[in-house]
Amino acid sequence: MKQRIETGGAPQAIGPYSQGIAAAGWIHTAGQIGLDPASGELVEGLEAQSKRALANVGAILAAAGCSWGDVVKTTVYLADLGDFAAFNAIYAGIVAEPFPARSTIQAAALPKGALVEIDAIALAPR
Repeated sequence: MKQRIETGGAPQAIGPYSQGIAAAGWIHTAGQIGLDPASGELVEGLEAQSKRALANVGAILAAAGCSWGDVVKTTVYLADLGDFAAFNAIYAGIVAEPFPARSTIQAAALPKGALVEIDAIALAPR
């Protein structure tokens, strides 16, 4: 059985998907870009988009009763892998040790021209 996770703290889905799903003891978030949930607009620049995308994922986790400390895996899509070091500095300021496992991929294009997209898998609260 799966349960949808929804929050006003993250942008509403811009397609046929859920912000998050809880299933079998796990929380899976949809990929989040740097959309401001209040305005629906993409914030500008790698730093702002990264922080906003991480905050959006964090809001979905919070709606599921989780935090970044429950995350076991993230996937990061960068429009330019040359931004890897800059993104790491931002990520390390939000995600604490022990850091989740992570894959980072350069994507040919991201929704709305975003520079970064992030999704997460976390342990569901018991």
